[in-house]
Amino acid sequence: MAIFDEMHGLPGPDLPEAVRPAYRRVARWVAEAPPDLLDARRRQAELFFRRIGITFAVYGQADSTERLIPFDIIPRILSRSEWAELERGLVQRVEALNAFLADLYGPREILKAGVIPEDLIFQNPHFRLEMIGVQPPSGVYVHVAGIDLVRTGTDGFYVLEDNLRTPSGVSYMLENREMMMRLFPDMFMEHHVQPVEVYPDALRAVLRSVAPEGVNDPCVAVLTPGPYNSAYYEHSFLADKIGVELVEASDLFVRDEQVFMRTTQGAKRVDVVYRRTDDDFIDPLSFRPDSALGVPGLMSAYRAGSVTLANAVGTGVADDKAVYTYVPDIVRFYKGQEPILKNVPTFRCREPDDLAQVLDRLPELVVKEVNGSGGYGMLVGPKATLAEIEAFRARLVADPDGYIAQPTLALSTCPTLVEEGVAPRHVDLRPFVLTGAHGSEVIPGGLTRVALTAGSLVVNSSQGGGTKDTWVLDE
Repeated sequence: MAIFDEMHGLPGPDLPEAVRPAYRRVARWVAEAPPDLLDARRRQAELFFRRIGITFAVYGQADSTERLIPFDIIPRILSRSEWAELERGLVQRVEALNAFLADLYGPREILKAGVIPEDLIFQNPHFRLEMIGVQPPSGVYVHVAGIDLVRTGTDGFYVLEDNLRTPSGVSYMLENREMMMRLFPDMFMEHHVQPVEVYPDALRAVLRSVAPEGVNDPCVAVLTPGPYNSAYYEHSFLADKIGVELVEASDLFVRDEQVFMRTTQGAKRVDVVYRRTDDDFIDPLSFRPDSALGVPGLMSAYRAGSVTLANAVGTGVADDKAVYTYVPDIVRFYKGQEPILKNVPTFRCREPDDLAQVLDRLPELVVKEVNGSGGYGMLVGPKATLAEIEAFRARLVADPDGYIAQPTLALSTCPTLVEEGVAPRHVDLRPFVLTGAHGSEVIPGGLTRVALTAGSLVVNSSQGGGTKDTWVLDE
């Protein structure tokens, strides 16, 4: 299977000489830089990140101490024309998903039209009855989206997953850029790289734009589950960058269907909550009664229209992996257009014919739990043992509705500095789409995740993956 390389393109007889135009300067730098210099820069980056404290934790592991996500110093580069097409496709997709959510919690025209099976929605654990009839300001449900993309060729970008609940990774995108500018200022002088540093200002503008009607100078706060959450660094980082308060549930209270924040000067009304707490835990009066991470009465204030939640409650129904298979139809239904970005071809195991094919082809497919995340609960057939395949076969037969399956894509590779030197490693890309009262915008870049183990297709940090800076060239 031919693997597309971001620097060299598809392999061929002229591979040693073939370098894609966007990578020419970086290829020359990688070829000419002494190995000792590259290794010294890598160690510098690790030291800086350790000093900054940019860490994450992995739940459920015996050594669940916070750790660094490995950072690779060789950037992933996209040309302006490549990015322009991605940007169009991302905006189209997120606008359609916002329209889909507004429809699901409103008239449900897409269900009446038979485009999506009703049971897929009404039996979905992320469909929230509490959201029926709620009209978020400006009709925006997904204010921050992280869309995971993979590449298989020059024009072969596919959407692997839509992250619409509380997508993470922005802090790494921003810190990676700052690190590269600090370590390699000369390279930035040679390239015209579009800035990602605009993200905090853009996020602040989006959050302020969706404040409740009649609020001219909204108070915005970032709601975090607290320091034991694996993404707590990002929560505090973003609150600091956008210049708002970082609050936990105990810092907020609801009175007369309005949300207030406790301050040293007394109670202060909060108009917009950028929440990084999952639906189940956000309000013990509406969801899990045992939650100590939520604000009692927050949903009543939200339903009354006195506070905006970003992202809205109930968005998870649109990023479910089974619903993902219908997103091309969702784009056609709401936009009246063909999808610009393609889905990965996917088997719906809930359908008998698809299940039969999946069971016959398990050793060559990737099988995922519909509600899984973080690289857990999945089978990578070509890398699995016979025992693992047979164990997954039994799970599929017992609960076919809980799984989808996809072919093993030839994910693109990018030159990466590893122990043995510079070598190709598989990558994906998570761009971030911001949507407010004035439409959607995509920050030019995103988080490139890289599988540091040779041959591995799993890029998640919880599974040992690293990150790269992503350059979109403005030339």
